[in-house]
Amino acid sequence: MPTEWITIRGTVVPGYRVASQSSKDYPYGTIDQQKPFFKRLGLDLEQFYPGTINLSIAPLTFAVVQPEFTFRQVEWTDLHPPEDFSFSQCRLIYKGKTYQAYIYYPHPETKKRHFEDASILEILAEYIPGLNYGATVEVELQTAEIRVQSPD
Repeated sequence: MPTEWITIRGTVVPGYRVASQSSKDYPYGTIDQQKPFFKRLGLDLEQFYPGTINLSIAPLTFAVVQPEFTFRQVEWTDLHPPEDFSFSQCRLIYKGKTYQAYIYYPHPETKKRHFEDASILEILAEYIPGLNYGATVEVELQTAEIRVQSPD
């Protein structure tokens, strides 16, 4: 069965800034800390920047329905209980260039801090020169893995 894709536009917005750098809660960037755990579980994310792009697709929302990868009870830190994570391949298009990426989805039922709303996609991608807050980006999502909903 061929993969079907949907393209939507979003705006890059600030996140909690713990994925890419240390904070008062974490003495390290969380993505760098998590990458070795995901690699051992079968997903190598080394080529991606150690932080997330937070993309607002409001007023649309999304739901993860059948991701390519789901890892349960990942004990990546002793600062809080294990978490569940899902990943779905996607593509970002910025200034005419396409970047391979993944939707990064820490399951809210196991994530004790930093809740995202359902209109913010967290995306792992290679470093994208010139990408800043407020930038408009297109994201191509696999419809079998990520469902996008309008506010109707």
